[in-house]
Amino acid sequence: MKIDYKWKALALLWVAFFLQQGTRQLFGPSAPAICGSLGVDKVSLGVVGTVFAMTYGLCVPFAGIAADLFNRKWMVVAGVAIFCLGIFLSGFAASIALLIVSYGVLNGFGQTFYYPSATSLISQLHKDSRATAMSILQLGLYIGIVGCGTLAGFVSGKGGESWRMPFWVFGGAGVVWALILAFFLKNTKSVSVSSSAKPSTAEAVKAVLSRPTAIAVILGLAMMIYVDIGFKNWMPTHLQNSFGGEVAFLSRWAGFHSVFWHYLGAVVGIMFGSRIGDALAARRPQVRIESGIAGLFLSVPFIIWMSSAGSFATCCVAMFGFGVFRGVYDSNFLATFFDVVNPRYYASGVGLMMCIAFLFGSLSSTLLPLISKAFGENMSFSMASLAPFYLLGAAVLLLARIKFLFQDLHRVDEAK
Repeated sequence: MKIDYKWKALALLWVAFFLQQGTRQLFGPSAPAICGSLGVDKVSLGVVGTVFAMTYGLCVPFAGIAADLFNRKWMVVAGVAIFCLGIFLSGFAASIALLIVSYGVLNGFGQTFYYPSATSLISQLHKDSRATAMSILQLGLYIGIVGCGTLAGFVSGKGGESWRMPFWVFGGAGVVWALILAFFLKNTKSVSVSSSAKPSTAEAVKAVLSRPTAIAVILGLAMMIYVDIGFKNWMPTHLQNSFGGEVAFLSRWAGFHSVFWHYLGAVVGIMFGSRIGDALAARRPQVRIESGIAGLFLSVPFIIWMSSAGSFATCCVAMFGFGVFRGVYDSNFLATFFDVVNPRYYASGVGLMMCIAFLFGSLSSTLLPLISKAFGENMSFSMASLAPFYLLGAAVLLLARIKFLFQDLHRVDEAK
């Protein structure tokens, strides 16, 4: 049976997304070992995560605009090669300053080139299966985070300099995959038909920010990214601090449990949400933004339960519930954005969205250990502080659903 190129392209980009998202999770489970190896505290190490997210946020709008102007295939290839080189070099870092340069700056810069170009390619190829294709891509995030985070936590649990090995393994594998993408990925041209038709930076920004629903999606994503960065970077530490005495294996397996239960739930949520979104969107276009509202709002009680759970088992159940509704949100947020933005601004729009979301979200990597320090090194307060951000994101999307969605959908239809 012949497989359409659109699914082959999705598979190639899926592996790249697995590496992009998975290598981000090398940091959190390795945090205690890195602190011991480099002789720094959690707040100083949190700065590395903040620099990474800020670098990503500052550079990604330019990467998005470049993806609308230039060859998207080579943007993807270059991005994967650069960020994986940064990950690989992070394994050799002998000081916090060098880790900031390799992991924070080089890795963050390289990652900006991947997502706007990849999602634009997929969106163009999968016009009738957009939410499903985006959800399959999103599975790469879940599986990458669990797989890479588990290995990082298990290996770094041995102590000493063992935390470096996962950075070498996945960084090196990513450089090889960049070569595979160069050979097998085809370029899908932008919808711009000529050089004169290509959007300028100002034009792209104005086009996206003129749609209130698009602004709401961006703000909702900013709330989600803040929670996501804080959760991934510091949940392993929270598990070890809260349940290390109760569960002996957490010294080696906190990296696994901090993400496995959450993303297992997310797989359930994203597959359910994407199928519902694609099935109903034609006759009920508001279903996609409604999925985002429900996902964020219904996650809140599980975040609170997760942060205050009295036992390791109940904490895992709470992380699973949090994951289910996070997956429901993930299943349609990008499809919602593309529904209200003109196709000629897809990549630059995603770049702008990621810029705002990551600049705001970058704060949690440093703020959470500061909150913990203020409460006697208790990460429970830090985890609980994440809940209001999901609630605020749901409120912003609800406002857009009530006041702006249909007029923005109509404006896109008229532009087409």
